[in-house]
Amino acid sequence: MNTITIALSQYGVTETLGENHNQIILNYFKDIGKQWVTTDETAWCSAFVNWVALKANKEQSGALTARSWLKVGTPTQTPKLGDVVVFWRSSKQSWKGHVGFFVGYSQDKRYIYCLGGNQNNQVNIKAYPAYRLLGFRTL
Repeated sequence: MNTITIALSQYGVTETLGENHNQIILNYFKDIGKQWVTTDETAWCSAFVNWVALKANKEQSGALTARSWLKVGTPTQTPKLGDVVVFWRSSKQSWKGHVGFFVGYSQDKRYIYCLGGNQNNQVNIKAYPAYRLLGFRTL
């Protein structure tokens, strides 16, 4: 299966509010070798992308930071459905970021639609401003 099919199979997985935690999200961490994570409040966008890559037999970053994906796969200027997309958060110079799978551009190209985990605490498709793009990667 390809990355987008696997990622879509998880659409709607949501963090559990309160002291309980969504076992599906905890399994993303466990399956990629991060068993020490015991809460679904731990930032999990990169864990989700690593988990999808694992299930698709693709290269993984092995890290829980979004920007770790800028070193995986091949850079591309013309992303295809399911390519990895990396955005900055806080500032371009910060270590913070967000990672998911490319779905498409808005008609005016000002937004990039991304299928990812930990987007409003769930797996969904969300529009991110194109100016926050750090790069696209083909796995």
